[in-house]
Amino acid sequence: MNGEKRTIDEKTLDALLQLSRLSPESTNMQVLKSQVDQIVEYFDILSQYDDSENPYDAYPSTQAEMLRNDEVVKGLDIPDVKKMTPEFMDGYFRVPKVLGEGA
Repeated sequence: MNGEKRTIDEKTLDALLQLSRLSPESTNMQVLKSQVDQIVEYFDILSQYDDSENPYDAYPSTQAEMLRNDEVVKGLDIPDVKKMTPEFMDGYFRVPKVLGEGA
């Protein structure tokens, strides 16, 4: 970075207003320009760092051969499920109400 502070020009600011559906009359242009200049300055700081490495290298890869085998196993029988809780009726569990009347 050469130390020169970059700012956005009037044309870019007008384009940002158009994209954000803001009107110049309802927006404090000085504040908006200052905020956008701060964002540009932040990106200038970020651009100093080396981004040549692959970001996906941070995540370990998994080989398909190392995954577990898909095996079909027997599930629970309905009579066994009924023994787990008294809140079982017509093939369903009754659970506490999550949303109230006003939701």
